[in-house]
Formats: sequence, C-alpha cells, structure tokens
Amino acid sequence: MHKHKTVLVTGATSGVGMQVAKDLHAKGYSVYATGRSKDALQELETQGIHVIEADLLVEDSLDDVINQCPALDIVVFSAGVGTFALAHDTTDEQIEQMMRVNVTAPMKLTRRILPSMIERKSGHIIYIASQAGKIATPKASVYAATKHALLGYANATRMEVQGHGIHVTTINPGPIDTPFLDLADSTGTYKTSLKKFLLSVEEVSNAVVRVINRPVREVDLPWYMGISSKVYGMAPGIIERVGRDFFMKK
Repeated sequence: MHKHKTVLVTGATSGVGMQVAKDLHAKGYSVYATGRSKDALQELETQGIHVIEADLLVEDSLDDVINQCPALDIVVFSAGVGTFALAHDTTDEQIEQMMRVNVTAPMKLTRRILPSMIERKSGHIIYIASQAGKIATPKASVYAATKHALLGYANATRMEVQGHGIHVTTINPGPIDTPFLDLADSTGTYKTSLKKFLLSVEEVSNAVVRVINRPVREVDLPWYMGISSKVYGMAPGIIERVGRDFFMKK
C-alpha cells in the first residue's frame, strides 16, 4: 500500500531514527536514511533501505542529500544531540553543536525540501522534538532552548504550508532509552533517576507511523506529558519548583 510513498529519515544510524527507518521499510515505504555511521548504514542497506552517508552540518551535504533522493512524500527529522550540564558549565563547542544539529540543520534542510512539496501540493514533515521544548528543566538549558526553537519553527511553518496540502507534525517525547542519554549525561544519574519513565524507541517509532497515516498537529509522549505542559502554561511557578527540586538534587 505504501510502496510508492518515499520517506527521508535523518539521524537514521541510531536510536529513534534507525527504528523509524526499519519500521517504515517493513511497512512498504521507500525509505532513504541518512547518517554518519558507515556500519549502521551498511546494516540498513542490507535490509533494502536506501542509505546516504551525510553530515548535515556540512553545507554541501544538504544539497547532496536532496540530489540523491527522488521526490519526497514524507521527511522525518530525527537527528539530535544534547549535553546535560548547568548553563555556566556548558562549553562554547557544546552550545554550537546543539544549535547546529538540533535547529540549524533541520531548518536548512526543510528550506530545500519544501519547494518540491509546495509544487506538488502534497507532503508531510515530522520533527522529533522533545518535551524539553515545552517544559525546560535544570541542567538542560541549551538543549531545551534548541527544542523550543524547533517547536517554534514547526508551528510557524505549519501555518505557512497549510494551503499547499502539506502537514507538519511534531513528536514531543519525554526521555527515551537510547544511547543519546548516555552521551548527554556522562554521570548516568539522569537515566537512573528517570528509569521508570523512559520511553522505548519502539514507542516513539510507533507514534511516527501512526501520524503518517493520520496526520495531526503534535503528539505528546507519554500521553500525560500533554497535561503537564498545559499545567505549566497555567502555573509555571509550581512546575518549575518541582522540576528544580527533582533535577538539582542529582
């Protein structure tokens, strides 16, 4: 049923991106997967997924990715990095990397993708954002800022393309049990303290598959996170006190 639908997945060499690429391929989509890990790309290629080795921080790579893909029906932006540290302990290099990977790269790639979708009056762009983009927590100031920016960009872009038959969806998960957490927090305390709340990559990938079939504005994962963000909008001081006490004691 989906064999004529073409999907591009960024950040497909680990975590959620890899799971999404595999799940969509299994359902008959024509999947193009980007990433930097040659070993992971080879694994995807052996399963019949089209792979494009690319570093999206390199300007020429953005154009190379577009040139190597046919007309895209769906794009899933899954590439992301994070460092969990106090604002004054976060290095300039870490700030720059998070901003470029989480914000600048998806914006630049979206700019290259949209003209074709607008011309064809069809398309679906899905951004893997984060609950951090709705409710910031201590030790994630820069990461939260990047996800705030991504959500703002997605919300504005959605309004711009609504008249062209294009859907824009954000998937807003809480913490996910992936290597991302190990890299973001070298102490391991974040993952340990949130162990019972961690989402699996399968849960997030399933949400992506569902919204492709039934496009919606956004998906909060787990579902009760949507309630938390609404409470935050009404009583931010209460949520911030709870968040500070929980994260700053670690």
